[in-house]
Amino acid sequence: MFSAEFLLTSLIVVLIPGTGVVFTVSTGLTLGRRASFYASLGCTLGIVPHLLATALGLAAVMHTSALAFQLLKYAGVAYLFYLAIATWRDHSVFEPQTIHRASAISLVTRAFLLNIFNPKLTIFFLAFLPQFVQPGTASPLLQLFGLSAMFMVMTFVIFVLYGLLAHAFRRSVIESPHVQDWLRRSFAVAFAGLGAQLAFAER
Repeated sequence: MFSAEFLLTSLIVVLIPGTGVVFTVSTGLTLGRRASFYASLGCTLGIVPHLLATALGLAAVMHTSALAFQLLKYAGVAYLFYLAIATWRDHSVFEPQTIHRASAISLVTRAFLLNIFNPKLTIFFLAFLPQFVQPGTASPLLQLFGLSAMFMVMTFVIFVLYGLLAHAFRRSVIESPHVQDWLRRSFAVAFAGLGAQLAFAER
C-alpha cells in the first residue's frame, strides 16, 4: 500500500516550510527541544479532521466511478504543478514568533488550531490521497485510512526533526536565506517531476 511514490511525495510535502513548520521551528528556536515536540504533536493532530473528511467523502465515489478517479487524478496533477510553481517563486523569509511561558497543553492547542483553521489542507488531501489507492481494491476506505495514518506518522517525525534542527543550528541553517532558497527550488523541481509522472499514470 505504501508505494515509493507515496512515501517520496509525502516526505516532500511534509518538508516544505508552511505554517506548521514555521510554528514548530519558532518554538524550537525560542523555547527549546521539548517545546518543539509538543508543537509537532499539535500540528500532527490538527490534520486529523482534514484526513477524515477526505477519506470518508471519497471512498464511495472512487469505488463506483472510473471518471471520478480520473478527474481526481488530474486535479492532483494540477495541484502538484501549482505547488512546484508557487514553491519556486516563493522568496519569503521565515519570521519566527516569540512564545513566552507556554505550557505543553497550550502549545499543543495552538498548533492544533493552526492546522484546523487552514482550509488548504482539505483541498490538498482531496487531490493527494486518491492517487495512491491501489486499482481494484475491495476496500478503498481502509487504504485511505492507512495512507492517512502513514502521512501523520511522517508529519510528526519530520516536524520533531525540524524542531531539533532549529534548536541545534539556529542561524547557520534555519535562518540562512541561501539554504531556504536552495530547499525551495529543490522541492519545486521534485513536485514538477512527480506531477509529470502522475499525468501518465494508469489506474
